[in-house]
Amino acid sequence: MANVLSLKRVSASSSPPPGVSEVQPVAKLIDVSRCIGCKGCEVACKEWNDLPPEPTHNFGSYQSHEDLSAQTWTLIRFHEVEIDGRLQWLMLKDQCMHCEDPGCLAACPSPGAIVQYANGIVDFNQDACIGCGYCITGCPFDVPRLSATTGKVYKCNLCVDRVSAGLEPACAKTCPTGAIQFGPKDQMLERARTSAERLKQRGYANAAVYSPQGVGGTHVIYVLPHGDAVEQYGLPKDPQVSPAVHAWKGILKTIGSMVMGVGLVGTALHYLTYGPTWAEGDKEDGGRREVTSVGRQSGQGDQPHRKD
Repeated sequence: MANVLSLKRVSASSSPPPGVSEVQPVAKLIDVSRCIGCKGCEVACKEWNDLPPEPTHNFGSYQSHEDLSAQTWTLIRFHEVEIDGRLQWLMLKDQCMHCEDPGCLAACPSPGAIVQYANGIVDFNQDACIGCGYCITGCPFDVPRLSATTGKVYKCNLCVDRVSAGLEPACAKTCPTGAIQFGPKDQMLERARTSAERLKQRGYANAAVYSPQGVGGTHVIYVLPHGDAVEQYGLPKDPQVSPAVHAWKGILKTIGSMVMGVGLVGTALHYLTYGPTWAEGDKEDGGRREVTSVGRQSGQGDQPHRKD
């Protein structure tokens, strides 16, 4: 049986990870139409991942916190919008989308700080994280958060430790309405399409499945009753990894390597042509001679001045 935690991609590495094997991709299905906003998923996430509680305040919303943080990896967002002349709450469980083509991993310059497992889960390795924040700018969903305390970046890891043991993520385990489901990705997609069709039969003509292809699809899939109002749920309509991310890791990295190579060749040619040089203040012969100006070794041009 293939190891479910076989690596598929590793940040800042062009070599394929060893031991890549075929593993069935997994996905989390979030049927927004069945969410009641109880926030049990938030509590389960903090409890399982040993994340401490964070102070909050009344900011005019039913949300527990205003935003994700390094210690809050999932959040039920409440959006009050007007659709067809009716005020509606559009709730959404915000978290990492575990993109098939993760922009965070593409942007990360630290080897091994971000990995993608063969089952599709994208995980951060804080031991290798250098806190540069490039993964934050590379994420089209604005999910990773930098901790001011540790200088490391954190996000949902889809309870990779539970999944590797054959369990579902903690949020899916605790959801009382079955709005969060977990399993093989093909099965989750089929359930999502079925749910969207049922919503259409109930009058939600624009119900749709959200797994944007701009990032190669995602391993977190939404069923949205108002699929024509994606941005009102707080989701990007057509998320894509910025071309700048691929540029600096591709073209610019290649150009940088070429410039460095030219510099090394130039240094070698200069040494072979003119020999080593001596900086002012350097000493020769065990300190008996003190060079007082920049010059070259004997027989290679100007002689350095000496102090007796």
